[in-house]
Amino acid sequence: MNNDRYQKGLNKLMEYTTEGNEKVSTHLKIVDDLKDLAPDVGNFIIEFAYGEIYTRPVLDNQQRALIVISSLATQGTEPQLELHINTGLTSGLSPNMIVESIIQLIPYTGFPRVLNALRVAKKVFAERDLYQAKEA
Repeated sequence: MNNDRYQKGLNKLMEYTTEGNEKVSTHLKIVDDLKDLAPDVGNFIIEFAYGEIYTRPVLDNQQRALIVISSLATQGTEPQLELHINTGLTSGLSPNMIVESIIQLIPYTGFPRVLNALRVAKKVFAERDLYQAKEA
């Protein structure tokens, strides 16, 4: 493990990580869950993804978060989508921005994936007290 690269990645990762709400999915929980099984994967996430990719110039944290949310929604990878909707909110995206970016995917990925992604977003918003179900 390269300590400088790890620290650079950890610093960037923390810009996307909320603390204090145990219900919220975070990369730190993933790294902790994998430490006994595959600790190198946690290091790859921190050193490579966050230390090398997320720290590149040009895009800001919110733009990166929208790109990742859109990609994961089109792939239908719901556990990762939940995590990255959380990182998007922490980066400053509003729930409306996230919902609109998912709706924008309908012509490209179809209604089933969009409906699944919206269900995940609704769950995340509720966990973070950002969504209240409307009473009938």
